[in-house]
Amino acid sequence: MLTEMSHAERTAIEDQVERVLQSDALHGSEVLRRLLKFLADKSVAGETNNLKEYSIATDGLGKHFSYDPCHNSAVRLQVRRLREKLAEYYREEGLNDPFVIDLPKGRFKLRFERRPCAVTEPAPLSTPTQPVPAAEMETALSRPQGRLGGLFGRLPRFVVSLCAVLAVALAIGGYEQFKTANAKGASISYPPGWDADMEDLWRPFITSDRPLIIAIEDPLFVEFNGNTGIYYRDKTLNTWKDVKSSHMVGSLSNVLKTAHIQPSRYYTSFGEVDSTFLIEKLLGPREQDVSVVKTSDLSFRQLANDNVLFVGVQNLFFDEQANAMPTEAQLQPVKEGIRNIHPGPNEPDLFVDKYSTAPSEEGVAYALVTHFPGPLGGNDVESFTSSRAAGYVAAVKTFTNPVCVRELVGNLRKSNGGHVPRYFQVLLKVNFKDEVPTEVTYVLGRELKTGR
Repeated sequence: MLTEMSHAERTAIEDQVERVLQSDALHGSEVLRRLLKFLADKSVAGETNNLKEYSIATDGLGKHFSYDPCHNSAVRLQVRRLREKLAEYYREEGLNDPFVIDLPKGRFKLRFERRPCAVTEPAPLSTPTQPVPAAEMETALSRPQGRLGGLFGRLPRFVVSLCAVLAVALAIGGYEQFKTANAKGASISYPPGWDADMEDLWRPFITSDRPLIIAIEDPLFVEFNGNTGIYYRDKTLNTWKDVKSSHMVGSLSNVLKTAHIQPSRYYTSFGEVDSTFLIEKLLGPREQDVSVVKTSDLSFRQLANDNVLFVGVQNLFFDEQANAMPTEAQLQPVKEGIRNIHPGPNEPDLFVDKYSTAPSEEGVAYALVTHFPGPLGGNDVESFTSSRAAGYVAAVKTFTNPVCVRELVGNLRKSNGGHVPRYFQVLLKVNFKDEVPTEVTYVLGRELKTGR
């Protein structure tokens, strides 16, 4: 959080405020634009300590001097709307912005936080913290956040074509077309957004002739009574066998007076959609044969023959698919966070997630990126997993942002004898607020050995 601003910082913040003012999130809302500009000016100038509803109404929103906060909630309403719009902006348009603007509840002073590169030098490891109490963990009932329905399946050809056209357009102006050097010492030119570190990290996927599948989480919901719009989600129930033996599902059936239940995998969250877009944006111009499937539809043949990138909640992949791989995991997702199977000196044996889900979703979640061979050893599989969407979205952003990749690859080389391992696991610590990653820290990296 910024406390004392230099001229450069002030200019950067003013640029960030202007970027938000011109965003789609605030498009068509002159009231919110005026409110943001007013609060930003006051916050940067340090004039918010005595800022009251009345002055915001009259000076900021142009209300009549007779405005009475006791009988008029216009300011509180607009402040709440602005807070929601800021969160919306940083979920979508502002994912890569250098500053995060936040409006804490109960305050009128904007908070400006630098968004560091997604990978930072790991801090010394301490003893594990206590696990989150069960009451603080996410409970069974949840509302699906989004739906893709018929959009699953192979991406339309125009999407890949558009990415290729955009990449070519960006290459104009002195950059040579991307080429891979096979000879030692050969001169290499990369298009914008791609360099030697990106090449090292993504080489198995961009130099392979195998099709690339992006597998996205499609959690299992229980649909009651058909066409009623009533769905139930329990994160511990990921097979229909478990659902049918669940006491909670039986109790809900009795309450709803229905004996008819059926499985539904019609929903996915915004995090998977966002991550898929970032991956396709990065790899689309270089990998033409790309498709998207639901994880529940991913066959063993595809897992063994095609290159696969998985994005989603950790247990939906690791509980079944990852166990078929010819490597032994060094880090394992568990309910409380990430288990460190072979902890080194001063390393905890459990990295514990700590977050709240109400009234706002914020806290810390660990993200695990695992790159291993397929079940038969001939293809590549990489998973981006976490217990929270903010975790795996942050992991995908880290692996697709050139600046962050540079530091990430440097850390991997440092801990693995100067090279990037062929197969590896990377653990990231993700701080987030309102489902938006605010800080990501590299914790450790492990090389995976083939053969069990």
